[in-house]
Amino acid sequence: MAALYACTKCHQRFPFEALSQGQQLCKECRIAHPVVKCTYCRTEYQQESKTNTICKKCAQNVQLYGTPKPCQYCNIIAAFIGNKCQRCTNSEKKYGPPYSCEQCKQQCAFDRKDDRKKVDGKLLCWLCTLSYKRVLQKTKEQRKHLSSSSRASHQEKEQYSRLSGGSHYNSQKTLSTSSIQNEIPKKKSKFESITTNGDSFSPDLALDSPGTDHFVIIAQLKEEVATLKKMLHQKDQMILEKEKKITELKADFQYQESQMRAKMNQMEKTHKEVTEQLQAKNRELLKQAAALSKSKKSEKSGAITSP
Repeated sequence: MAALYACTKCHQRFPFEALSQGQQLCKECRIAHPVVKCTYCRTEYQQESKTNTICKKCAQNVQLYGTPKPCQYCNIIAAFIGNKCQRCTNSEKKYGPPYSCEQCKQQCAFDRKDDRKKVDGKLLCWLCTLSYKRVLQKTKEQRKHLSSSSRASHQEKEQYSRLSGGSHYNSQKTLSTSSIQNEIPKKKSKFESITTNGDSFSPDLALDSPGTDHFVIIAQLKEEVATLKKMLHQKDQMILEKEKKITELKADFQYQESQMRAKMNQMEKTHKEVTEQLQAKNRELLKQAAALSKSKKSEKSGAITSP
């Protein structure tokens, strides 16, 4: 009996193949608690409920510091303290000021000064690094699938050719030795007649080699693999360009959102200032009106007492 392993969420036992590789979750738990991105810090986390769209860390920060602002470097809405997110502040302390990302062209890529930590030697920001690695992982999986399918088809063709070659060999065995001996001098006479005519002839051409079909199949498969590689490369380039456009649009949207928030805050400030000024003027006018009414009353009382 195969060993059973417990799911880390529901603690029910399943075969090892039924659990996920990373967190060892069963199929039902994977559907009920999918891995999504946080709306603030953009990190992947396991969603507890559909209404919950932020991770636990951001939820704690929201309770402590309120809603975050967009970071001045990466434009991710995760700046709870100041104008920078925690990731950018830590990277700035560790690696120095940021550089422009080669993918999204934003000033949010930190040079770690280690080529092994770079993605294909490119200086990318955190978001672009994640998207680039995701694309590379998808292409690797697709190539593995294509290579496995091509190998399986190649093995099937080899088995078929072997079976056909074996049946041909068995049928040739049934021939009598006398017929073979009669055919040999005929072939020799043919070769001699061809050589007497002056034409060059090789006896290997007269016999059909059993590996020619294999070479043709291998050449066709190589051509198919080359075309598929070209198509994959083109699709990878298209995906990278689309992701670049998406990141640019997101950055533009976040920038516009931050500008709108700044305008709204400025308008609120000006509105408060105007209302305070109007209230102060109203108070002064009320004071003046009260003073005038008092002076009029005093004048009336003086006019009455004078006669």
